[in-house]
Formats: sequence, C-alpha cells, structure tokens
Amino acid sequence: MQHFWKYVSIGVVNTAIHWSLFLIMHNGFAFSQASSNTFAFLIAVSFSFWANARYNFNSQLTGRKYLLFVIFMGLMSLSIGYMSDKLALNSFVTLVIFSAVSLTLGFLYSKLVIFRENNS
Repeated sequence: MQHFWKYVSIGVVNTAIHWSLFLIMHNGFAFSQASSNTFAFLIAVSFSFWANARYNFNSQLTGRKYLLFVIFMGLMSLSIGYMSDKLALNSFVTLVIFSAVSLTLGFLYSKLVIFRENNS
C-alpha cells in the first residue's frame, strides 16, 4: 500500500498539471477534447514517470520503460478523449473520468509491469 499512497500523492500534482493544460487548450484555445487531453497527458505523464521512478519505486529511468509507460497511458488518454468527443461530454466530466481511470490502471500498470522489479 505504501507504493499506492505515494502514487496518489504524485498523482495529485500530475492531475493539477494535466487539468490546467487541458483547460487552457480546450477552453482557452478551442482545441478538441482528444487533442487537449493528449497534449496535457504528454506533459503530465512525463512528470509522473520521472517522479514515480525516482521517489516511489526507486527505479532507474530508461527510455524503454518511459516509452512503454507513455504508450499505455497515451492510448488510454486518447481513447477517453475520443469517447468524450463522440458523446459530447462536458470537459470537466472528461477530466474526472480520465483521472479516475488513469489512477487505477496507471498504478496497476506501473507496479506490475513498468517498475515490477522494485516492488518491495
């Protein structure tokens, strides 16, 4: 559970980065939810990967791990943004859905796949 609570703490900062960028792009510059969510995700996921590798899982930063993490989380981000556009969801709803799904699936993927060798 220690890894989960650290993941949640890092996720709070990550979420602030993601939400801020998403709202600026979508509401401020009228980008679609899919592209706003994907761009905001790319910046936030880079922070999340670095912080979790360094402070949560004490893992070495590698390009392979980063790429696997970004691809998994990016596909999730794009999928949720795409579905939100198709369903014409309010941007706040999109953010809440993405935050909840990415917290759960992102943690499991990080713990079981990306940083599995450091799960003591």
